[in-house]
Amino acid sequence: MPSSSTKTSFSGRLLSWWSTHGRHDLPWQADRTPYRVWIAEIMLQQTQVATVIPYFKRFMAAFPSLETLADADIDEVLAHWSGLGYYARARNLHAAARHCMSEHGGQVPQDPSALEALPGIGQSTANAIVAQAFDHRAAILDGNAKRVLARHAGIEGWPGRSKVLRQLWAEAEARTPSDRAADYTQAIMDLGATVCTPRAPDCRHCPVAKDCVARLADTAGSLPTPAPRKRRPIRAATMFIIENKHGQILLQRRPPTGIWGGLWSLPDSTELAERPAGKAVEAPAPIRHQFTHFTLDIQFDRIRVADASTVADQENLQWVEPVKALQLGLPNPIRKALEQLQLTRNI
Repeated sequence: MPSSSTKTSFSGRLLSWWSTHGRHDLPWQADRTPYRVWIAEIMLQQTQVATVIPYFKRFMAAFPSLETLADADIDEVLAHWSGLGYYARARNLHAAARHCMSEHGGQVPQDPSALEALPGIGQSTANAIVAQAFDHRAAILDGNAKRVLARHAGIEGWPGRSKVLRQLWAEAEARTPSDRAADYTQAIMDLGATVCTPRAPDCRHCPVAKDCVARLADTAGSLPTPAPRKRRPIRAATMFIIENKHGQILLQRRPPTGIWGGLWSLPDSTELAERPAGKAVEAPAPIRHQFTHFTLDIQFDRIRVADASTVADQENLQWVEPVKALQLGLPNPIRKALEQLQLTRNI
């Protein structure tokens, strides 16, 4: 385990490296308001920077302030999130924006505990917002920071275990400097993203390599200890593309929680158990979609019905023009299927 002097010098070396080699042109670093930092931190949960950047720019164009986000309809928010995944983040953002308007005077709170009380914000995200938006000292422990600290301090064990997580938090607290909180927070994230990467870490160009326990022991490739491997099950589903005589397709809003919660999707076989038979036509190709814990193989059944009223008689069902459907918040595989449908219609 590194000495106290090593931990003290860690931040200084990291900040010096970041001044020259860090990322300084990320869109949320320009006009760094608490609102913009908050949106970026939520988008960056489990999503890489390169993927987030275009979504962040479009989201900011649509919802430039906390007030505009709070006033927006959830369908509009989900539409701008569509394809980014983990849709609970978008629903939580919307709910948190409304809470900030009603309980925090229309401001993103500066207190970490107040931030943690908002939907979708945990300890590390709250601290990252505090550090980057307000430049207050607050230790973070996102995926990049966990990797850097596990290697530099030589902490073995899966970070999902409480004992290991406590060790990592202790290291994060000990190494976070009393000033330049925003810079240090960005620096440790940048080091993990660009140098201390999950595979093939570039130890030759690491500013803290000389006293890194994992480098000295040649164990950087095995730290942090990965989660116990579980076989990812494969599930199958059938989705129905139902078209009426006007060329509209039937969409179904999914329940507010669970997979694709709150998004518009295609109906599944359960919803259509009582549907009158229609005329079958060529359907889009099957799609395999990877979730965190399972793989979903989706087959599509395309059907035309003569009497639309016998199908769309529920509040969570609606007929939509295919072009307009693509403007809604849709799960990524459903969007791909409808894009295939549009291509066949335009041929």
